[in-house]
Amino acid sequence: MTMTKADLVEQVANHADIPRKQADQVVQVILESITTALQSGEKVELRGFGSFRIRQRGERVGRNPKTGAKVLVPPKKIPYFKPGKHLRETLLKL
Repeated sequence: MTMTKADLVEQVANHADIPRKQADQVVQVILESITTALQSGEKVELRGFGSFRIRQRGERVGRNPKTGAKVLVPPKKIPYFKPGKHLRETLLKL
């Protein structure tokens, strides 16, 4: 089972007792704020839940699976999520 953005919007609308359209705007603003912060190189920390940051992957030599030829893979930035203590402890109870 997968929780989608629409499911999250529905949960926010139900818990906050606000219209679905307004809940969608709230969720959208939160996601855009996290994205903007990461783009500007900031770390996003949500106490108890976890933190988001950008990791730099170095240049490496890969392999083309079709031909087997070596290919140089350029360095890139990737998003990384580290779960917080409360989230880890909650998941361990499952």
